[in-house]
Amino acid sequence: MAAFPQPQVPPEVYVSFSAEINPNTTETLLGAMANCATQGVPKVTLCLSTPGGGVMLGMNIYNMLRAMPFQLVTHNVGNVDSVGNVIFLAGEERFACPNSTFMFHGVGFECPTGTRFEEKGLREHLDGILADQKRIGAVIEEHSTLTTDQIEALFLEARTKDANYAVDAGIVNAIKDVDVPAGIPVISLVFQR
Repeated sequence: MAAFPQPQVPPEVYVSFSAEINPNTTETLLGAMANCATQGVPKVTLCLSTPGGGVMLGMNIYNMLRAMPFQLVTHNVGNVDSVGNVIFLAGEERFACPNSTFMFHGVGFECPTGTRFEEKGLREHLDGILADQKRIGAVIEEHSTLTTDQIEALFLEARTKDANYAVDAGIVNAIKDVDVPAGIPVISLVFQR
């Protein structure tokens, strides 16, 4: 009986993600990562640029990325904003391009026009905001040198920080450009805009 040759698993795969965190982009990113895991890829570099998006979705991505069987490297290739910081911190190794930035702010919610507020509803929203900020803050504290007080101040500042700040805060291991080796697969996730 003739044996069929097995497809060769690449030593590493690069995944390019430049989008808002919403249900569609979350499912697509996690699908690409699951395919890498299924194929037995030992190392995945996630080239990330995102304005952020849904906290629940960002936490889902973070937890799933941490569960993957491959070594995950994250590389900020533009802007990592809002809940995107949580996703970025899923990497075992983390890098930032010299001109990349990180933006931190507190959690908020959208109000449809004509919304009527009562105490019960406002307390519910505030409890949700504080719970989400606590979850995000816990991830940042676990994977950086920032203290709880410094993280809370970042949420109130709502400011953009550069790559040098990210190194000093232990968010990234080093500042360097992305360098994709020849012959290494690159998966570019493209979304309908």
